[in-house]
Amino acid sequence: MSEVDTNVDGALAATLRDGAQKLGIGLNDVQQTQLLAYLALLAKWNRTYNLTSIREPAQMMTHHLLDSLAVIPAFIGAKNVLDVGAGGGLPGMVLAIWGMTSQPEMRVSMIDTVHKKTAFLTQVKAEMGLKNVRVHTARVEQLEVPQKFDVITSRAFAELSDFINWSAHLLTDDGQFIALKGVQPDDEIARLPNGWKVTEVRPILVPGLDAERHLIYIRRA
Repeated sequence: MSEVDTNVDGALAATLRDGAQKLGIGLNDVQQTQLLAYLALLAKWNRTYNLTSIREPAQMMTHHLLDSLAVIPAFIGAKNVLDVGAGGGLPGMVLAIWGMTSQPEMRVSMIDTVHKKTAFLTQVKAEMGLKNVRVHTARVEQLEVPQKFDVITSRAFAELSDFINWSAHLLTDDGQFIALKGVQPDDEIARLPNGWKVTEVRPILVPGLDAERHLIYIRRA
């Protein structure tokens, strides 16, 4: 490894450590190592498969990893999570890496229609030994599972009404949707399907990211 690579890796590790600390999320050595390895895989595969429009690892760290780490408090206590339109694994893979040691009873499923994206997720699962991960290549409205999910999440996937209509059959009766959005989506909230209500809109601050972020919690009315 060149001195430049070492410096880059060291800077990324420092950004991850400092960002997690500012978010109040304790990461052990294994979690930090795996998150950095995941970022390296994302950057490597992205050169060929275009998993994200962001190319620079430093920007990926802020816009993807820390952005996903910031939502972890919302998933404390979750047992069975589905990430819809998972893409490169955000936030699903970050949740799974954190959960392996911090919340080992949690299972994280990820679904995407694009095979190259689910192939990447499957490779990450194998390389990291993430036994808590399941990957589906399918349309979410056609997915059937033996056990429904207590939390279904998405990040920049679709309008809230579509997100709910397409995946509500997979949610337990007392489960909740947690949608990751940028600017507070008041228009989308106003168009929620009948029988659903927003229980909380929570702004989140991502270290080093000068942009609005909100978590939208939705349950059956």
